[in-house]
Amino acid sequence: MNTLLFTHQACLDHRTGVDHPECPDRLRAVLRALETEEFMHLDRREAPRATTAQLERVHPAPYVAAILAAGPAPGETLRHLDGDTVMSAGSVEAALRAAGAGVAAVDAVMAGEAPRAFCAVRPPGHHAEPAQAMGFCLFANAAVAARHARAAHGLGRVAVVDFDVHHGNGTQAIFERDPTLFYASSHQYPCYPGTGLEDETGVGNIVNATLPPGATGVEFRAAWADRLLPALEAFAPELLVVSAGFDAHARDPLAQLRVREDDFAWLTEALCRIADRHARGRLVSTLEGGYDLNALASSTAAHVRALMLS
Repeated sequence: MNTLLFTHQACLDHRTGVDHPECPDRLRAVLRALETEEFMHLDRREAPRATTAQLERVHPAPYVAAILAAGPAPGETLRHLDGDTVMSAGSVEAALRAAGAGVAAVDAVMAGEAPRAFCAVRPPGHHAEPAQAMGFCLFANAAVAARHARAAHGLGRVAVVDFDVHHGNGTQAIFERDPTLFYASSHQYPCYPGTGLEDETGVGNIVNATLPPGATGVEFRAAWADRLLPALEAFAPELLVVSAGFDAHARDPLAQLRVREDDFAWLTEALCRIADRHARGRLVSTLEGGYDLNALASSTAAHVRALMLS
């Protein structure tokens, strides 16, 4: 099945400093994994910049302006927005391309150019709240894509599903009062950022499933099969956006879940089936976390393979 791959060289120029886990080598590892022969038929495209108007569907105009102006001052190499979130001279361009990839992917799948798309980009996005950068994230990439689908393509129901090990507090905050948008997340709890309890339900459009430290693929699959996938099925999205974080992997250093590549593939296949039933197959996935380079590469390959074959 034809699958699109959106990325951009500028996403490598977002520098975060020595020993920061959200580093350019993450994206290099992902792109190397997708350069092997089995992925030769991916339709590779350059991610455009998101426009200010596209970003302002999610973030207030003063926040967007502040991020666009927030690079390092003269004499600085890095600017720290908080203890985790860093900007370098290349960060604004990277963040615009990361958000723009999701927008372009939505446009492409809505135009029928391919049913699935994967955005190999950074910085990630699901922790970025409407007016606050945090958790390595500047703009809420998945939410920008979802709101673009509503505004530009007139869709009535758009869902974001998130299997990153950390709860997507930003996506939830953006969606929680909008019944046309749906957010489902599995994540470790307790863990950063401390949100995502199961009683956080928005206007009935937020579904969270918490997993304790040490939970394996058995518990991960059960959370999706018993709680999250049925809720997604009931919402019947016309487009499915995936926040694809791979830091629930057993080898990841930032959390303590024990998920494996075959679990990510299993979930991807299930999401594709729901997209086929309700959304004419339309699914856009964008990279979030994953900080063990080998696990990130192999997990991304399993995810994209499932997108191609499902």
